[in-house]
Amino acid sequence: MNRQQILDLPSMPLAGPSYPAGPYRFIDREYMVISYETDPELIRHHLPEPLMPIAQPVVHYEWIKMPDSSGFGTYTETGIVIPCLFGEEEVSFVSQMYLDIEPPISAGREIWGFPKKYAHPKLEVVKDTLTGTLEYAGQQVAMGTMGYKHESLAGNGVKTTAMLTKTQVNLKIIPGVDGEPEICQLVALNLTDITVKGSWIGPGRLHLIPHVNAPVADLPVRKVLGAHHFIADLTLPFGRKIHDYMKG
Repeated sequence: MNRQQILDLPSMPLAGPSYPAGPYRFIDREYMVISYETDPELIRHHLPEPLMPIAQPVVHYEWIKMPDSSGFGTYTETGIVIPCLFGEEEVSFVSQMYLDIEPPISAGREIWGFPKKYAHPKLEVVKDTLTGTLEYAGQQVAMGTMGYKHESLAGNGVKTTAMLTKTQVNLKIIPGVDGEPEICQLVALNLTDITVKGSWIGPGRLHLIPHVNAPVADLPVRKVLGAHHFIADLTLPFGRKIHDYMKG
């Protein structure tokens, strides 16, 4: 294999790359997002500079079921997103992510710096309840529940699309062969080509259990603010570097 063929590979390994070239299209991507208040000092601790907290100490805990994603197949993920400020812009810092398949873990970490780890999340309708769970190493560490389609969100297409197009920010760290950071940066991205197929709000509850390797409970639930369930088609494009820690 010559130099150009090597450079044209989308990822490793050479024989059977973990993921194909993007961008990546998702069909019928289903979300359950439970928003809650936590301790302000913990928000500050979990935000890398120069990101700054907003006035209200809000956290969004998300479950996302992806039945049809180009290049990645079908999988589910869950994790924590923290609303914050980058300069004057309100953005969403993706703090933790857990999912059950290797290709989007590798692609997510290597391309955009998504903080993805392997675990076993699940999102399903159980009787009259939309239910999300997370198991790590055989132990349950999160459970979220929401009344199933209690109230259709008025103007759901506009409001939900605005939420999905909000800038996401990741802390991307990749060490060099000497063990020192070779890439250390904040990466931003915005989802595109969004079609909202349904959006509902309703009562929700969230239970987080302390676990050393899946520390979702490090941002404890003080007050649940609400729950949002929606389904959308969208594209995950490539991102852009907005801060480089290697340059000071």
